[in-house]
Amino acid sequence: MTIFEAILLTIVTASTPLLIAALGELVSERSGVLNLGVEGMMAMGAACSFAAAVTFNSTLLGVSVGMLAGALMAALFALVVLGFAANQVGSGLALTIFGLGLSGLIGAPFVGARRDPVSPVDVPFLSDIPVVGRLFFEQDLFVYASFALTILVAIYLTRTRSGLTLRSIGENHTSANALGLPVWRVRFWAIVFGGACAGLAGAYLALVYTRFWSPGMTAGRGWIALALVVFAAWRPGWLLVGAYIFGAATVLQLHAQAAQFGVPSQLLSAVPYLATIIALLLLSLRHGRAIGAPGSLGTPFVPDR
Repeated sequence: MTIFEAILLTIVTASTPLLIAALGELVSERSGVLNLGVEGMMAMGAACSFAAAVTFNSTLLGVSVGMLAGALMAALFALVVLGFAANQVGSGLALTIFGLGLSGLIGAPFVGARRDPVSPVDVPFLSDIPVVGRLFFEQDLFVYASFALTILVAIYLTRTRSGLTLRSIGENHTSANALGLPVWRVRFWAIVFGGACAGLAGAYLALVYTRFWSPGMTAGRGWIALALVVFAAWRPGWLLVGAYIFGAATVLQLHAQAAQFGVPSQLLSAVPYLATIIALLLLSLRHGRAIGAPGSLGTPFVPDR
């Protein structure tokens, strides 16, 4: 394997958790709910999945537990926001703080433990193609699942009756409620789906990407996933492109540090987050209004119930 191939493969693995978490948040926001707790749900997914995988020596069980942990966190958020009409922004921030703290408590006994790598799925003949073969046809199941999930979310939102119902509720929940659409139920399951995706992204970080647990291992990826949804203008296809752009920024700054370019390592570590801020700033200037404000870029965000 050449260095170029190794870098490309690393970009794929670094981009996968961003894509999965952002897809879940996209569905949630399309329903009209902004969940800022992605970082906390990812941390819980990582801690719970690693704890379950080490305890029962099963990666599959670990992934399932991670998704369940993220879904339960999201259900708690949905109960507070939908059931008690609490502020979405404040509740999401509280969920992140709660998730980061609880994940540290759950994962504390497993610091230092390691898991075996997940074997890639080798597609016969196609994986032998130089560069492209290893990049697209010799990946783990999580990478293939992220591609499939992108396609399924796109089809669901644009080609199915329930997906169009979800989008109409996100665009104008008052009119949707007047038409008899189940606003509360649709939003609840959209939020839970987003939580399950965040938990899966966290499980990927712990069981595939790093194969160990450490406090704070999400390292702001949940916030990048939130920014990606805006960057992609709530379109799954552009979300895939954006995830790989930011994944590349994350990987390339590590290689830049290893090459010792004479730039402070702290500045290089900030490159992915600076890229996120610059992207949002450019989008905001292009559309002449604040990103995330109701109605900008077709965002379905509704500040209250």
